[in-house]
Amino acid sequence: MSYSIRLTREALEDLQRIEEFLVEQAVQHGDFDLPVHAVDAILNEMRVLERNPYTCRKVGSNPLERELVIPFGGSGYVALFEIISDHEVAVSALRHQREDDYH
Repeated sequence: MSYSIRLTREALEDLQRIEEFLVEQAVQHGDFDLPVHAVDAILNEMRVLERNPYTCRKVGSNPLERELVIPFGGSGYVALFEIISDHEVAVSALRHQREDDYH
């Protein structure tokens, strides 16, 4: 079975926020490949959701709401998503692992 992955408007805004932060870090530290590598890592790891969304950890009381941990560097990112149907997963938020919570 294969799932399609849909990013909500909020998740796309989170991805843009993360990328903007990484661009600022790249300018400060001279690592201009950082933003591209981080966004690529996030999008590549989300492919896990196409085949195995149930392997991700549950969030709260809804068994269909889950988190995907995305390793990157010394920490990484977390994608909050919900399994909508037998064919669709909706990513609703993205955050860095060191952020307090989803926005």
